[in-house]
Amino acid sequence: MKTRKLGNLTVSAIGYGCMGLSHGYGELPPKEESIRLIRRAYELGCTFFDTAEGYGMGHNESLVGEALEPVRNHVAIATKLHIRSERGEDLKRQVEERLDASLKRLRTDHVDLYYQHRVNKDIPVEEVAEVMGGLIKKGKILGWGQSQALPEEIRRANAVTPLTAVQSEYSMMERMFEKEVIPLCGELGIGFVPFSPLASGFLSGKYGKGRTYRGDDVRRVITRFRDENVAANQPLLDMLHDMGEKKGATPAQISLAWMLHKRDFIVPIPGMRRDERLVENFGAADVVLTEGEYEVIEKALSQITVYGNRTDADIAKLRGMK
Repeated sequence: MKTRKLGNLTVSAIGYGCMGLSHGYGELPPKEESIRLIRRAYELGCTFFDTAEGYGMGHNESLVGEALEPVRNHVAIATKLHIRSERGEDLKRQVEERLDASLKRLRTDHVDLYYQHRVNKDIPVEEVAEVMGGLIKKGKILGWGQSQALPEEIRRANAVTPLTAVQSEYSMMERMFEKEVIPLCGELGIGFVPFSPLASGFLSGKYGKGRTYRGDDVRRVITRFRDENVAANQPLLDMLHDMGEKKGATPAQISLAWMLHKRDFIVPIPGMRRDERLVENFGAADVVLTEGEYEVIEKALSQITVYGNRTDADIAKLRGMK
């Protein structure tokens, strides 16, 4: 697969968001199947794997660690932590202890990219950046990043310890970071890693009206999956199908190729739980849009209204649902 740069970190042009192997999308694959899928992704050219301590309360890191242990020196692993509100020495202790626990689960002595999972408004980003800088000096992490960060937070943190990447939601259905954050990443030499690049699978065109989602499946609370919004968003899917027919590609591949075309430091991390999805999504790296095709998509998007969204507040509602 083609490669891209996140700061100084070289990774495959499309990574693997491993969260769905531990929670978030209903019934889980068996452990052996999850490990097989991760290893299959590597065979297909993926060298960038994303996890977090919070995905399945460490379960996901353990899966990723076991799956990638035989090829650890050939891949980049990113993980994340939600930082509590301690400051000073307590902050340093908290972050390093949590990192050590992640390293144990990941079966490695370092992670390539360590994200603050969300910016904690109670802690100055400069203090977090200083702690991350210390971990870089120790060799426990090679780089660090923020998630869902605002432009000011990115600038302030980067001034203390340069960021490797910012990971935030980005897709044709959620473009809030397109105006300021992505250009800022380009200005500062920071990579941008879109999570949910296919809008939780919506842009694959495989989810119609009348579907029922159970358990901890986030599609129960993500409003774009309500029947009325599925119907209202059909023009977007029609556009993707039309362009896909012209390019010999699927709607998901067109969606990913569109963001890859935008900037060369964007590396999406779709989640995948079937072999055909791995082949399809990683194959998007070979779908090259011409400038004319890209402009056709941009013009169409400017005329399409998107209905529904995905928010942390909505996803939090899952905890109280049976």
